[in-house]
Amino acid sequence: EVLLFSQFVTMLTLIRERLEEMKVPYHWLTGASTDRAGIVKAFQEDENASVFLLSLKAGGSGLNLTAASYVILYDPWWNPAVEAQAIDRAHRIGQTQPVMAYRMLTKGTIEEKIMLLQQKKNLMANNILGEGGFSSTLDKSDFEFLFDIESKALSEAGER
Repeated sequence: EVLLFSQFVTMLTLIRERLEEMKVPYHWLTGASTDRAGIVKAFQEDENASVFLLSLKAGGSGLNLTAASYVILYDPWWNPAVEAQAIDRAHRIGQTQPVMAYRMLTKGTIEEKIMLLQQKKNLMANNILGEGGFSSTLDKSDFEFLFDIESKALSEAGER
C-alpha cells in the first residue's frame, strides 16, 4: 500500500479523480475529514485499497499507518521535519515491511529550490544536534568568547 501526501487538497482531488478513472481503490484524509480514526482504521484493515491520499497537515503526524510500505511526498514542504513526520507514519512499531519513501521533483522548478533549502536546513540541524551536539562545531575561541561575553559587554557598555 501507498501513502501519498500533498500539501494541496486540490492536487489530492486531481489524483483522486485519476484513481477513480482507473478504478483503483483508495482512502482519503484531509483537514475537512470528520472521522479521522475511522478513516485510518478503514485503510489499515482494507485489503483492497492500495492508496491512501493524505493532506500533509492532516495526516502528517500522530497516525500509525503500518499497512503502507511506500510513501510518496508529491510536493515538497519548506520544513524537512514535517516531511520526516509524514514518512514516519508508515515507519512505526508493527511495520513488517521495509518502508520506501519517494519525493516527486522536477528539475528546474521551485520544488527543486525548496529541496535545496531543505538540505541546507538539515545540514544546519545536524551540525547543531548531531553527534556531540552543538559543542562539536565550536572551537576553543568560541567557548572563550561565550564565557567571557558578560565581562566584555559590561566593560564596553561602561566606555560609552
